[in-house]
Amino acid sequence: MADKVRVFIADDEPGMRLILRKIVEREEGFEVCGEADSGPKLIEQFETLRPAVCFLDVEMPGLNGLECAKLIQDMEPSTILIFATAHDGYMAQAFEVYAFDYLVKPFKLERVRQTLQRILQVKGDFAAGDQKAIRMAENRPQTGRIMLRHKDGVNFVSEKDILLIQRENRATVLYATDDRRFETSDSLGDVEARLDPAHFFRCHKSYIINLDAIDTITPYGRWTYVVHLNGTKQDALITHDKYEELERMFA
Repeated sequence: MADKVRVFIADDEPGMRLILRKIVEREEGFEVCGEADSGPKLIEQFETLRPAVCFLDVEMPGLNGLECAKLIQDMEPSTILIFATAHDGYMAQAFEVYAFDYLVKPFKLERVRQTLQRILQVKGDFAAGDQKAIRMAENRPQTGRIMLRHKDGVNFVSEKDILLIQRENRATVLYATDDRRFETSDSLGDVEARLDPAHFFRCHKSYIINLDAIDTITPYGRWTYVVHLNGTKQDALITHDKYEELERMFA
């Protein structure tokens, strides 16, 4: 039996947390792994539980939902963020932090169920692509090497071997051919500045991809897509604007 999708619910209203919990628990393939009534409690529990999906209210004590979304993306940018709020005025800001969906209270049961089913579809598409994604990237011409600083010293990595760089657990992580993984204290912007822009593309605030390693791009949420890369099981997110920019580059 496949593992269930772990869901976290953050809302300062107990009644709303109860409603969302009952909806999620009745939907096959999901389980609620935790709840919080404030932003700080959400972030504290997220670091331990690492849910795949977070329902967030916008207005919460301590940290609001938008602030929490930014912190979560810095820890685990692949987390599916769903805003559930009584305020429709934050919708544009929610999609700026790559929300998967935005539910305005009072919402209908069927509306939430549709979102949950879409999540299962997206995750199913990812799993189906895993076997294709593990093909190793073709050898490319040498374009130089970059130095990555970390607590134990430095690594030198050939640019031709780099497939993906992303923010992960408040660090910058580089994925390379042969399943190699490098972690650095350098910011994503610092690493980007040392890469050849002819081969690397900042597709999202949390991701840089090797253009030569792109395999397929599939829809994800309302304004975001997923980039599947040759040579790694790791995927990257790409925003709608960056997707259009990529289309122009390859036109």
